Amino acid sequence: MFITDSPAQVEVYPVQADILAVQLDVGATHHGQQQPYERRPGDRVKDGTWLKRQGEFLGTLVNPKLLYTFDRLVGDPLDPDWVASPNSYRLTSNRPQTLIPSQVYRKTKPLDMARTGPWEFAWPLRHIAYLQLPTDLVPGQTYTLQFLGEALKPVEFTYDPSQQVSEAVHISQVGFHPDDPLKLGYLSLWMGDGGGLDFPEGQPFQLIEEGSNRVAYEGVAVRSKAMDQTEDPRERDYTLTEIHRLDFSDFDDSGRYRLCVETVGCSRPFPVNEQVWQDSFYTAARGLLHQRSGIALEEPFTDYERPRAFHPDDGVTVYQSTAKLMDVDMGIGDEDAFEALVKGKTRQVVDDAWGGYFDAGDWDRRIQHLEVPRYLLELYGLYPDYFDNINLNLPESDNQRADLLDEALWSLDFYRRLQADNGGISGGIESAEHPRMGETSWQESLTVMAYAPGMWSSYLYAGVAARAAYWLEETEPQLASTYRDSALRAMAYAEAAYAQDTQERHHSLDDARNLAALELFRLTGDEGWHALFLETTVFQDSEARVYVWDSHRQKDAAFLYSRLSQGRLSRRVQQNAWNALMRDAQELGQLAEQTGFGWTKTELYEPIGWGNSMGTPKTTALIRAHVLTGEQTYLTQIIRATQFTLGANPNNMAFTTGLGHHSPQNPLIIDARIMGSDPPPGITVYGPMDTTIYEDYWILDLLADQVYPSPWDWPTVENYFDVYLYPPVTEFTVMQSMKTPAYTWGYLAAYQAAQQP
Repeated sequence: MFITDSPAQVEVYPVQADILAVQLDVGATHHGQQQPYERRPGDRVKDGTWLKRQGEFLGTLVNPKLLYTFDRLVGDPLDPDWVASPNSYRLTSNRPQTLIPSQVYRKTKPLDMARTGPWEFAWPLRHIAYLQLPTDLVPGQTYTLQFLGEALKPVEFTYDPSQQVSEAVHISQVGFHPDDPLKLGYLSLWMGDGGGLDFPEGQPFQLIEEGSNRVAYEGVAVRSKAMDQTEDPRERDYTLTEIHRLDFSDFDDSGRYRLCVETVGCSRPFPVNEQVWQDSFYTAARGLLHQRSGIALEEPFTDYERPRAFHPDDGVTVYQSTAKLMDVDMGIGDEDAFEALVKGKTRQVVDDAWGGYFDAGDWDRRIQHLEVPRYLLELYGLYPDYFDNINLNLPESDNQRADLLDEALWSLDFYRRLQADNGGISGGIESAEHPRMGETSWQESLTVMAYAPGMWSSYLYAGVAARAAYWLEETEPQLASTYRDSALRAMAYAEAAYAQDTQERHHSLDDARNLAALELFRLTGDEGWHALFLETTVFQDSEARVYVWDSHRQKDAAFLYSRLSQGRLSRRVQQNAWNALMRDAQELGQLAEQTGFGWTKTELYEPIGWGNSMGTPKTTALIRAHVLTGEQTYLTQIIRATQFTLGANPNNMAFTTGLGHHSPQNPLIIDARIMGSDPPPGITVYGPMDTTIYEDYWILDLLADQVYPSPWDWPTVENYFDVYLYPPVTEFTVMQSMKTPAYTWGYLAAYQAAQQP
């Protein structure tokens, strides 16, 4: 139910000379809290967790003495029919004429969710009404918008498209480096039941300097996507409107600006300076710190505070299970992970099983997370001198090692400590179920178990440990030796198990084996590892691709082998790998040219959603092509492909918390939600979802009663609702959505720094 104690928040802005947008934010969520619980006569507990008192559900019992209350929604609702009625609005000025909209279009979306009962939800909403006016607004004229039939105060504004922020103008909220070869924004608008808005061709735009209001640049918009134009090989139109590109790539003056379109309005201010990419990298890289398990998060390292979680000194016991990650659905198998873990639980206690990274809605630490140190180590290897001097304010920052290496080793060392006597590497740590509602990470009451060592996890670990040893050899030979020996032991275990395995293998197992062999060859120079790589690589074939669905994924190995110069390499295989990387980058670069907002994918045909969504820039192939060729075309495509995630999108939001003017406020971070704190910075969420692909996802039926038009009818690029319990959109993982922003923005920062005299 709604509890009335706050009015709607109203914002009015132009989207065209004859269309006025009215944004009405209604309601707010008062999130539940943990509080002491004392049993009272008549209290009942339903389904083992929900507390009911005098016929009302109060929340969930975290334990016999702690209650986590339900949320409350405050604020008066607005009748959607009232929002959509022309008779609800009157626009007046000092002129005698009163303007009544000839038509009103509407879209409505939730701004958060309130869980008000066991399976009851309420929603604060944002209604945007687009008032089609009978005449154009007059620049410089002051107007008063009155609301009839609702207790909303009139809004006075002056129509000035060189000053007013408009939803229709989109640009990166972190800005640009002066030397970036691409600088651009976009003009577009989807008006809900009014469809896409047709803007005139060649509309003038300006860069206006903040403070001085000086016009620093002038240009004209160029239509980059027509209405109904498809954007990828799936023949999907993800935007449902036309898009105009506002290009000012030849502008390089440092400062702070807003991008303004004639008759429409402006973006929010953004910088042009040499720190843009370094600042973005810093935020993204420190997001990994905020996902660390096994340490307290506290000052002076972060303002986001969280008690230490999952550390044995706090009484957390980890039991060995016989289940292997490679056999369950959390890995590359089919068995239910929770059932297999619990069934295989033993009494053996796994010592020193702390560390690693959490994901979003779980406390797992799985071997897939090693993609993070693999990419951080690759990034370090590209520009070691630059990253040796970047301080990330980590607990390890007072040592002599580069902070980027410290962050890479944080996750890797967790798996090294789990290494068995026989060399095998565990698939990680998992609780017996998804977290219990109301429990934080440091309050975990479920049984915690370690996966048994397996081939897949051992191959993955061996490759990353060998990579770490390679980059540590010169500066820390003793630590390098530790990782070298550990990698060789893990590889020996995996190879022995592989020789005895007769089951059909998932290609991910062979891909991990191939990459591990190559990493060990680079580290040791042992031709035996080179021979194993050549035996298992797909690049014996000159037409091989770096990825074929359900067949192989050997992109990382292709990039590594393409850059090797040591030993007796196969020049034919090396050339084939190089060619495959170029084909991949060229196809994805062409896709970025085809999509209206310049985003691209990891694979051409993958659907938009979950880890394949747009919250993360899909730039790895383009970066590697730029490294291999030095061609500026690829640098331009890298920058284009990262614009969407940084704010150049219809939601006008950066999908990494703590970046820009507007970033996710309700990502699926259990600890932050229960603590009632803002999300930590540096968390990149999945982003928008294509509901035509994931049309049966359970929460869409709940959203259908709140979202207008229906969530299945929204354009994919705008289909992001900042709703906590919406995993395909607001969840994240360190390896799917967090590693690539750090890798991308770190690369751009290091590259631009290297170009300076």
